[in-house]
Amino acid sequence: MAGLGAWNLARAALIILLLPRSLEQCGHISLSAPIVRLGDPITASCTISQNCSHLDSESHIVWKLEAELQPGERQQYLPNGTLQSTITLPHLNRSRALLSCCLHWGNSLQILDQAELQAGYPPATPHNLSCLMNLTTNSLTCQWEPGPNTHLSTNFTLKSFKSRGNCQSREDSIPDCVPEDGQSHCSIPRKHLQLYQNMGIWVQAKNALGTSVSPKLCLVPMDVVKLEPPTLWALGPSPEVAPPQPGCLRLRWETWKPSLHIDQKCELRHQPLLGEASWDLVGALPSRTLQYELCGLLPSTAYALQMRCTRWRLPGHWSNWSPSLELTTTQRAPTVRMDTWWRQRQLDPRTVDVQLFWQPVPLEEDSGQIQGYLVSLRPSDKAGADPMLCNTTELNCTFQLPSEAREVILEAYNTAGTSHPTPVVFLESGGPPLGRLHTVARDPHSLWVGWEPPSPQPRGYVIEWGLGPPSPSGSPKTWRMEHNGSIAGTLLQENIRPFQLYEITVTPLYQDTKGPSQHIYAYSQEMAPSHGPELHLRHIGKTWAQLEWVPEAPELGRSPLTHYTIFWTNAQDRSFSTVLNASSHSFVLRGLEPSSLYHVHLMAASQVWATNSTSLTLMTLALGFPLTLEESELHILLGLFGLLVLLICLCGAAQLCCRPSRKNPLWPSVPDPAHSSLGSWVPTITTEDTFQLPSLRDSSMPPITKITVLEEEEKKPGPWESNDSSGTCGLPSLVQAYVLQGDPRVPRMQPQPQSGTSDQVLYVQVLGSPTGPRPGHYLRCDSTQPLLGGLTPSPKSYENLWFQTSPLGTPEPLVPNPEDDCIFEPLLDFPLLQGLRVSGVEGLGGF
Repeated sequence: MAGLGAWNLARAALIILLLPRSLEQCGHISLSAPIVRLGDPITASCTISQNCSHLDSESHIVWKLEAELQPGERQQYLPNGTLQSTITLPHLNRSRALLSCCLHWGNSLQILDQAELQAGYPPATPHNLSCLMNLTTNSLTCQWEPGPNTHLSTNFTLKSFKSRGNCQSREDSIPDCVPEDGQSHCSIPRKHLQLYQNMGIWVQAKNALGTSVSPKLCLVPMDVVKLEPPTLWALGPSPEVAPPQPGCLRLRWETWKPSLHIDQKCELRHQPLLGEASWDLVGALPSRTLQYELCGLLPSTAYALQMRCTRWRLPGHWSNWSPSLELTTTQRAPTVRMDTWWRQRQLDPRTVDVQLFWQPVPLEEDSGQIQGYLVSLRPSDKAGADPMLCNTTELNCTFQLPSEAREVILEAYNTAGTSHPTPVVFLESGGPPLGRLHTVARDPHSLWVGWEPPSPQPRGYVIEWGLGPPSPSGSPKTWRMEHNGSIAGTLLQENIRPFQLYEITVTPLYQDTKGPSQHIYAYSQEMAPSHGPELHLRHIGKTWAQLEWVPEAPELGRSPLTHYTIFWTNAQDRSFSTVLNASSHSFVLRGLEPSSLYHVHLMAASQVWATNSTSLTLMTLALGFPLTLEESELHILLGLFGLLVLLICLCGAAQLCCRPSRKNPLWPSVPDPAHSSLGSWVPTITTEDTFQLPSLRDSSMPPITKITVLEEEEKKPGPWESNDSSGTCGLPSLVQAYVLQGDPRVPRMQPQPQSGTSDQVLYVQVLGSPTGPRPGHYLRCDSTQPLLGGLTPSPKSYENLWFQTSPLGTPEPLVPNPEDDCIFEPLLDFPLLQGLRVSGVEGLGGF
């Protein structure tokens, strides 16, 4: 098996090596046309000879255009045994393409034959044919425009002939002139020309798709001659000729030698070297002159000069412009007006330090170049001294003057002389001041400063401006003088930069004095806020969120805020926004979805800028979430309100309980016998029940002791429903008591207390005198009535008293009725009264 595999491999390699040679003469491609118009169809056929048919009976021809496979139309065997395949390309859109006829051989595609396809356009008609007679090369050179590209190889030929008429008839033919490839001009040598005889000239263009010719041109070679430009020279100074005036130039030129026998006219043009000025053309100059003085130029200015020439009185073409000649005009003395301003500082009583500023204002367009400035004293100011103070090229000068000096002289100079002297008079400040000074920033590079003109009207104003604090005090300032005293403002545009603080000073100038200077500070353009306020979340609910921020403090030089804009975006990237005024510092987002995420940010905007604040991400509460802060606060307020109402009710109840006048109508006033004396709880005698009490100070009347509750138990029967008469006596129905007579301080035997029913309430009324000789008595009464009742009306004010008043007004002790169920017993029968001490007599003196 290994040997068989190696043999198969060797056989396959042999076939690959022999394939090109065995198929080299098998196929052939035939084209309907080798070159077609771009976009037209083309047909090709590939034929395989019968010598190659033994390769494979199922052979199939494949077409390729460049690297793209193309479907063949049909494939057939011809009677002579050859195999033929035909293909038609409907639109050939390539100027050049390679068509291949291929055959499948094994697993590869073998090329049998190839043909190059070409497509293009017929040549366009050449146009703009023109010819020039060049005397330098002694040839007639013609040029033309070939037209659009044909994508094919196109040949151009310049054809001509001689003619004695108007080129309607031919006399002699001139050899064709064939230009080099890619060129569209050609030259006919002098030997084939008649300089003063007509010639017919045209251009022929030819390629594989057709031929075209240009319109014929009929001309005389000397009528199209083009001369060479002259050579320019500067005319040097001469003793016989005066030097040129300021603003004038002198020059000469030489014509081209082969054209010396030709009459010519020339043109001169000039242009300043500096700046972007255009060329100025000077009219025709006769060539025989060969020199010229050019005036009307700017003094002390460099110029470039050029000249060209053509035939005079005969047809011809202008020559090219000559190379430039650079000359500089002479200077003239400056003709300027000086605007001046100064600052003075007293050094000592005899010396003043002066800083003088000036600005030259040209009086004419060609006012002359300034090379320097001279500042000097008037000779009469200080005799015998050097009057020169400054010689500078700057626009300011600092010098010292005597205190009595009031004037200096300023002049501008150059090599031609000095300007008219300008006197500078140092005015004293004594005029009226300006009115209201104000500024407005028109744009980032200008400031409008306005004022109210004073009265009388000044002759002018001096405006100074420069960077304000915190710039150094000695920083340079720009100044300008306004000579119109009626204006009320001016626009400052020099040395103004955006976002800078400027100090502006305006000083009015009068005829012999000046007014006080007025100062103002202004920004050329205010900056945006340095940063926006920080956004905070104050409260949040299920469908709302309250935001707040602290407005930033105003900053110097920064534009004040005009409004805020709040943007918020939900999880679905839906954006919302609202605009708030600058005074706002909180906002509530409403209409939010519960349990949703939102991104919020705040933008602070001014008139010129906008600044983004910090961003905030928040999530609203879910529907089942506990009470929000707002709801909790509401509940707290309601709770506090309820507590307040309860407190008011309690206070009212306490007031009602504590005041007897309001308590007695509701329930009887029954004091606590164990903690009260008789005088403190005896009811007040009303006008309805008037009765007299016996005087307790009477020695015959035993005094009243304290009342003590001995026992109180809950009554089992109804509190006020008992009708048992056995438990009642002649005393008031609510109170049953013991009446004690005798001296309670005498010790007695303590008997056992009588057992009573558990539903009884025992009262005792003790009568006696601590000083009387009679023994004390007590009145004891058992009663089943309770101490208090909710429905029984209050007792009369006299029912709790055991005294009555006799008709004579003397008090008498109340003697119990023997018919009542009241039993008189000794004091010892009531065990809890054994240690009772009679007191409170002094408190009853009012009865």
